[in-house]
Amino acid sequence: MDFLNYAFMQRALLAAILVGITAPAVGIYLVMRRQALMGDGIGHVAMTGVGLGFLLNTSPVWMATAVSVLGAILMELIRWFGKTRGDIALAMLFYGGMAGGVMFINLAPTGSNANLTSYLFGSLSTVSQSDVTAICLLAAFVVVVTLGLRRQLFAVSQDEEFARVTGLPVRALNLLTAVTAAVTVTVAMRVVGLLLVSALMVVPVAAAQQLTKSFAATFAIAVAIGVSVTIGGTVTSYYQDVPPGATIVLLTIAAFIALTALATPLARRRARAAAAAQPAGDPVECAIPATRGAADEVGV
Repeated sequence: MDFLNYAFMQRALLAAILVGITAPAVGIYLVMRRQALMGDGIGHVAMTGVGLGFLLNTSPVWMATAVSVLGAILMELIRWFGKTRGDIALAMLFYGGMAGGVMFINLAPTGSNANLTSYLFGSLSTVSQSDVTAICLLAAFVVVVTLGLRRQLFAVSQDEEFARVTGLPVRALNLLTAVTAAVTVTVAMRVVGLLLVSALMVVPVAAAQQLTKSFAATFAIAVAIGVSVTIGGTVTSYYQDVPPGATIVLLTIAAFIALTALATPLARRRARAAAAAQPAGDPVECAIPATRGAADEVGV
């Protein structure tokens, strides 16, 4: 535990814990909406904000937040109105964002390829106190949205038409989800990196789904996995001198593989138990399932 004696490791661990909480908390809604790669696209756009931060001599984290939020709003507008040309517009937005970031950071007096690499793949030693302050504020916003509006966000992510019929402001909630995802990307970029953050938003959720289908349980397990792998990856990076972002993502994938291997025999056991409990005169395919509300079924 000697690494806790160093201020930069204290900052890195705090940032890692916040990333481990926020990334899966937003990722579960993106997975439900089948937008698993949205974080990757926002990460490309955020690079322009990082480059502008260096060019204008302002905080790269806050500038990346502003640019990525704007990019997330544009992505939603393209999704609503883009129709057949929407995929082309999104491609230009993503690649233009990455190219703009590379250009701006090289034009900046204090910019360099080393700065670019630390934001692309994460870096423990470059997490400053101002970065931690920004990450804490942004993470608080993400937690408030993902927990405070979980019922509404779940309803919209599960079935937009049903949510619209019930009177929910579907477009506003979709926009809020996109903005929250953008904020999460900037929270995670100092630890995981912009190119790898999408994996931390999606893979813990996919791993948790191997064990349970309940929304509440999946949410809790995904966050637990996220916190575990970010702490483990940060500590491993310190002792082994390896990139933190790559280490965290590899640990996340390892957790997915382990839980998948564990879930397979459990699923078979449950299936056999259900078949044994079924009355002999009432075949499983003819049984009438008990009706429950959607919110009860997912455990929201």
